[in-house]
Amino acid sequence: MQQQLAKEERSIGELFTELAGETSTLVRQEIDLARVELTQKASDIGKNVAWLTVGGVVGLVGVLAVTAALILLLSKVMEPWLAAVLVGGAFLIAAGVLVMSAIKALKETDLAPRQTVETLKEDTQWIKNQIG
Repeated sequence: MQQQLAKEERSIGELFTELAGETSTLVRQEIDLARVELTQKASDIGKNVAWLTVGGVVGLVGVLAVTAALILLLSKVMEPWLAAVLVGGAFLIAAGVLVMSAIKALKETDLAPRQTVETLKEDTQWIKNQIG
């Protein structure tokens, strides 16, 4: 009877050791998944910021040329300084709208590792099932 009890205790101990090992492996895999997911999201944000910067520089060159042309055109019907103020003000308003739009798009970027959160929920349930 005592040998059978020792064997059962050892089996339970072995089961808990195995469960601990599997849980450890699972946690490492979840950390790896989170790292990959966050790296991908950071890469996507970096690309979008780079394109935003390039677009801004190209747009600036175009805006400068159009600004000069509009000021020259308006200076034929009003004082040159007033033409420069009106054209500059119009471009500042347009720039504000574009920058606010880009900031909104960046704020809407979801940084949470959603896939990892879901698998962690599944893992928690699996562990509960293994224990219970």
